[in-house]
Amino acid sequence: MFRHPDGITAVDTEYVRPGHAAAHIVQHGGRAAFVDVGTNDSVPYLLAALDALGIARDSVEYLLLTHVHLDHAGGAGRLIRELPNATAVLHPRGAPHMIDPAKLIAGSRAVYGEERFRHLYGEIVPVPSERVRVTRDGDSLSLAGRELDILHTPGHALHHQAFLDRAHACIFTGDTFGISYRELDSSRGAFVIPTTTPPQFDPEQLIASIDRLLSYSPEAMYLMHFSRVTDVPRLGESLKGQIRELTRIAEQSATAPDRAAAIRAGMGGLWLELAARHGCRLDPERVLAFLAGDLELNTQGLIAWLQRRGL
Repeated sequence: MFRHPDGITAVDTEYVRPGHAAAHIVQHGGRAAFVDVGTNDSVPYLLAALDALGIARDSVEYLLLTHVHLDHAGGAGRLIRELPNATAVLHPRGAPHMIDPAKLIAGSRAVYGEERFRHLYGEIVPVPSERVRVTRDGDSLSLAGRELDILHTPGHALHHQAFLDRAHACIFTGDTFGISYRELDSSRGAFVIPTTTPPQFDPEQLIASIDRLLSYSPEAMYLMHFSRVTDVPRLGESLKGQIRELTRIAEQSATAPDRAAAIRAGMGGLWLELAARHGCRLDPERVLAFLAGDLELNTQGLIAWLQRRGL
């Protein structure tokens, strides 16, 4: 667990490797909420975190799910069985896929393959419909008087939402504000990359959503991958510049004999250049090793974006 200000604790969900993905617990006034929950395999860690923090299971009011990609929400059905008073808070486009996850499972199998899907996610447990709250953009909810505003933030996925805590100048961003692994930090602070995963990545929507988040002037962003970052304006500008450059690389590679390889090479080159400029402590091979999964998924997402445009 990683303790942050304002009653926020990050819990490593142990997805893929330590330090890759974090669920967050928000405590206030004797009540608690999770923001994203990881996979089925994450659930024991989350329950152990509640015990370590002295939070009774019946004090958890919400599972605030930024979107239903399975690294964020795959364990929601199993976890909510253990939390008798919790409600899953979902975007209207995402809620049906938590209540009946058949299409979500099929789509994830197509991305990961059957064997890796089973290894990462196991058997997806539905969330009962009576325990789902469907959001509207601009809604707010109260955690024992702590107001959280709900912002629909498409770009990474059409069903993506973020949770704004105005009183504490922070936003729980899911994947909208990218990925920032602590191993790539330098004396300048956090290093960030965008996530352009399939099937719904849209660069214009994503840049607009980043601008929307920046408009609230937050002091900190809480990312699923991996937890709290500050120096928010710098990171936001880096993300937007990278999104524009990655789409340029994808368009330039559209007619290449192996466009996946061309996109992957261009993306890897961009990230190595940015990491070196940032002063990352790891050598280039280690940087690419940390980013290997993101290179692959981002490449798939850029190809899906090209295909939607007939390229």
